Amino acid sequence: MTSESRKIRWGILGPGTIAKAFAGGVAHSHTGTLVAIGARNPGKSGLAENFPGARILDGYEALLADPNVDAVYISTPHPSHAEWAIKAAEARKHVLCEKPMGLTAFEADAMIHAARKAGTFLGEAFMYRLHPQTAKLVELVRSGAIGEVRMVKSSFGFAMPDFMPEHRLYANDLAGGGILDVGGYPVSMARLIAGAALGKPFAEPDKVVGAAHLGQSGVDEWASALLHFPSGIVAEVSCGISLAQDNVLRILGTKGLIEVTDFWYAAGREGGTGQIRIIRPGGEEVVEVREDRWLYAFEADAAGEAILAGKQEFAWPGMGWADSLGNLRVLDKWRAAIGLEYGIEKPERRVNTISGRRLRSGGTTIPKREIPGLPRPASCLALGFEDFRTFSSGMILLDAYFEAGGNVFDTAYIYGSGYTETLLGQWLKNRGVREQAVVIGKGAHTPLCYPDVIGKQLTQSLDRLQADHVDVYFMHRDDPDVPVDEFVDAMDREVRAGRIRGPFGGSNWTRERMDEAIAYAERTGKQKPGALSNNFSLAEMLVPIWPGCVTSSSDEWKAWLTARQMPNFAWSSQGRGFFTGRAGRDQRDNEELVRVWYSEKNFGRRDRAIELANRLGKSPIHVALAYVLAQPFPSVPLIGPRTLDELDDSLQALDIALSPDDIAWLDGGSDQHPARRTG
Repeated sequence: MTSESRKIRWGILGPGTIAKAFAGGVAHSHTGTLVAIGARNPGKSGLAENFPGARILDGYEALLADPNVDAVYISTPHPSHAEWAIKAAEARKHVLCEKPMGLTAFEADAMIHAARKAGTFLGEAFMYRLHPQTAKLVELVRSGAIGEVRMVKSSFGFAMPDFMPEHRLYANDLAGGGILDVGGYPVSMARLIAGAALGKPFAEPDKVVGAAHLGQSGVDEWASALLHFPSGIVAEVSCGISLAQDNVLRILGTKGLIEVTDFWYAAGREGGTGQIRIIRPGGEEVVEVREDRWLYAFEADAAGEAILAGKQEFAWPGMGWADSLGNLRVLDKWRAAIGLEYGIEKPERRVNTISGRRLRSGGTTIPKREIPGLPRPASCLALGFEDFRTFSSGMILLDAYFEAGGNVFDTAYIYGSGYTETLLGQWLKNRGVREQAVVIGKGAHTPLCYPDVIGKQLTQSLDRLQADHVDVYFMHRDDPDVPVDEFVDAMDREVRAGRIRGPFGGSNWTRERMDEAIAYAERTGKQKPGALSNNFSLAEMLVPIWPGCVTSSSDEWKAWLTARQMPNFAWSSQGRGFFTGRAGRDQRDNEELVRVWYSEKNFGRRDRAIELANRLGKSPIHVALAYVLAQPFPSVPLIGPRTLDELDDSLQALDIALSPDDIAWLDGGSDQHPARRTG
């Protein structure tokens, strides 16, 4: 491992101050050697002196294209971490990325997704986590040196000489401020200690409350947060770039206190002796950690050892992927609490995908089909996306879905109190793809389920969407006490006004009301309801998940949908976890799963889905989604992935072609066993 031929050949992408420190670490490491740097300005003075022996390449792309570079250390400003980490993974380069890994947990997730697909290493460079002093701290906590941990207090703050708008720490466009630059240190330590107290690698807080001062450039110049962990541990963390702080880690327990000054430097940048003070009622003890190796050599070697072993992430106590994501989720909540969104995260500035490229059209992974009444082909999977609360977080998934060939977007007036529609409208305008998209709108949800609400809510929805029409419109609920003709009249008026330019119908409507609405429209020359959005799944919903919901999975419904050839945009098409390991005959901890899906008939379907999935090398949830896609009527499942991994997982269902015999067998209505497949 330590022979020259087995050393990791490092390249540095972005040769700044922190890169110089890392280069020193590589020079004192056992596993690596620095061979090249990629610089925007290769003629800049001092590069040869600061990075001795490294070839100086013209630009970052040149570094990624260099076959003599195995791994890259990314030390560019924060906003470009995601772009270059993804491009590095695509170039099959291993990556050690300076903290924060991404601006948000959503960006970091996209980076991890790229590394996972490429089979490459990706690590976040919190150097202190790899130093022996950190392991000693964890050992002391786990051994009960101060009793049971109750509180953690930590800060990392310094004072710049003055406000310098050109400096990266004050630059809004470079995501300056304390939280992203140094706030991750006390947060990561608090999570580490809270985990150590439980015998776990790390722990996640269930509450995050933050406050900060936003300065002239809109970045946080000093900030504090309170973290509450489910175990009862409370952490007080603070940071700053314009305020010097004591920078002491304090771990408070029932039998004493641990203090460490400047814990992130451990024994020193170039080695030395670190001190851990243990203060108890009877006196004080100092635990010394002597280490002559350079601080940054530890992270270089931890990354190198992982790469040489074929691992894709750091071993603990380094920050693995789940640890980095958890840390950024805390920083996301901290920033949300203080209202800090950088200008570069807003729609007008986010004109490229997360990988720094323009959005690509023409994807074919998700096939398209004709739906009666729609002016353009619609993808066979529709995307729902309620979970996102910022443009920069939601665009990652929207871009990936569209580039795969998806173009049907499911929104509703009530989703996210309107933010889902706002986000989609921003994305459609920003990407310039409104005419390629099929936008579903829904309105008049209980308790405001009245005909006169439809037009008013549609006006608001179109304002949010920055559009003059939707392509499909659904009544979100039905009110049987209102004559169905009044609802049809209200929707027909919107069709004639050009604000609905495709089919309309009911979401959670019964067959009887749909039949009545269609008959009324045919009698009066109005546009008749031409689509439905009811629950439909291989597992039949036993009782409504929410009040007013309707399932269409029964035999009677299937016969009606087939006879009518009624398009159904199916929600909860994968049984909300029933076809995953979360469900089972002996698993009754999930109240919703038990109440809504648990029946012997559904478990029989689940058993057959598992059997078929095992044969195909897929998962039962893929078979469940393929079942919805293979119906003898237009069936468009709504999927709600939250991450790129979840999106890719859903797309695996598209590899499965089910015959009518397969459908009957899965349903339990036929004894015929499906033919053996190879995939």
